[in-house]
Amino acid sequence: MVANTNGVRNDIIAALRKLKVPVLRWPGGCFADTYHWKDGVGPKDKRPAIVNKWWGGVTEDNSFGTHNFLDMCQMIGAEPYLAGNVGSGTVQELADWVQYVNFDGVSPMSNWRRQNGQEKPWHVKYWGVGNEAWGCGGEMRPEYYADIYRKYSTFMTDYNGDMMKIASGANSADYHWTETLMKNIPNHMLGGIALHHYSVLNWDKKGPAVNFNEDQYFHILKQALFMDTLIRKHTAIMDQYDPKKHVALVVDEWGGWYDVEPGTNPGFLFQQNTMRDAMIAGVTLNIFNNHSDRVRMACLAQAVNVLQAVILTNQEKIILTPTYHVMEMYNVHQDAKLLPVSVQTNNYTYGNESLPAVSCSASKDSLGLTHVSLVNIDSKNTQTVTINIDGAKYSSLKGRILSSAKLQDYNSFDKPETITPQAFNGATLKGNTLSVKMPPFSVVVLELK
Repeated sequence: MVANTNGVRNDIIAALRKLKVPVLRWPGGCFADTYHWKDGVGPKDKRPAIVNKWWGGVTEDNSFGTHNFLDMCQMIGAEPYLAGNVGSGTVQELADWVQYVNFDGVSPMSNWRRQNGQEKPWHVKYWGVGNEAWGCGGEMRPEYYADIYRKYSTFMTDYNGDMMKIASGANSADYHWTETLMKNIPNHMLGGIALHHYSVLNWDKKGPAVNFNEDQYFHILKQALFMDTLIRKHTAIMDQYDPKKHVALVVDEWGGWYDVEPGTNPGFLFQQNTMRDAMIAGVTLNIFNNHSDRVRMACLAQAVNVLQAVILTNQEKIILTPTYHVMEMYNVHQDAKLLPVSVQTNNYTYGNESLPAVSCSASKDSLGLTHVSLVNIDSKNTQTVTINIDGAKYSSLKGRILSSAKLQDYNSFDKPETITPQAFNGATLKGNTLSVKMPPFSVVVLELK
């Protein structure tokens, strides 16, 4: 048996703590709108089972519930983000959940929480009001969902004075959805609007996770870089109705989506994670950081064993994926001040199409350290970039790099250390000029002091 604490593997807890996960969303995407939280509290032998229609029709025994998730968030140091059931749940059910986890006084729900072993409330700040209401969350029209959001939100009492209610937002480039919500929901009722965008070649034929060709690589990266356009256009709409940027854009599902690994349950969405996924993670996080005035929260949809996960497991074995390593390298940007930065970059050209080869973001942390994150997506060419640093003087420079021999390389259960961050010596600092020589398909994070 794998060592665990309250049913959560200790090795996963340790890995997520090192990752410095700021927020963790649960109980998921489509499953959220079929999940009834009361089935997952109280004595485990009395909890009803349900069939998870979104997960290959497997039976869910509800052994992992609210207490388990919120305790896990405390163990890894993350803020919980609970996704409420709007699709098949009731207003009362969601109002009860808020009271159960957040109310410190005497009430039916807080008393029930105490009976179940939790004396003090957890003070959960982040609440999703449904998930993908345009699709698996109810196939709703935005006009209808805007009213549903207003109704549910009204009865979600903010017991602690800091609740952030997040509306189910657009599917990728559905700008009409964002405009309809911003127009029909008052700003004071709205903490954030979600946005979901996956890097996928074709929803009917997604292509392999490992044995992909350059055409598939190029067009997946094109989809990943499209995130910048999406954020700019959704932000422009939000700015019309919310010029002071009170409402956050919350990109709570993103990442690469491919065909499942051969021999695995299609419903489980298990896929390997290669250097291509490191590229997706790096450019996407740069985009989020550069738009942090509006994008104030983002969540990779799955943490373990699903889609672009940071961790893969096989019985007692565990892998930290290239995506994990990029996110660990980038956590230096957390709680730091965004610095404006631009790089002159060549294009990565494939056929008659081109993408910018290098993406970049920079920040300054509370200790005065400046961090610059760079990604070279070019599959064949080294890129040398020059950044002029004005307004500060630096005397030392160090860095780390994530790279590998082949784009298709990945960490396997037999070779879990194939791709790990290494010391990087390809950057030089002369006066105010930073010069960086980046190998093909690599991620570099520099620290300037």
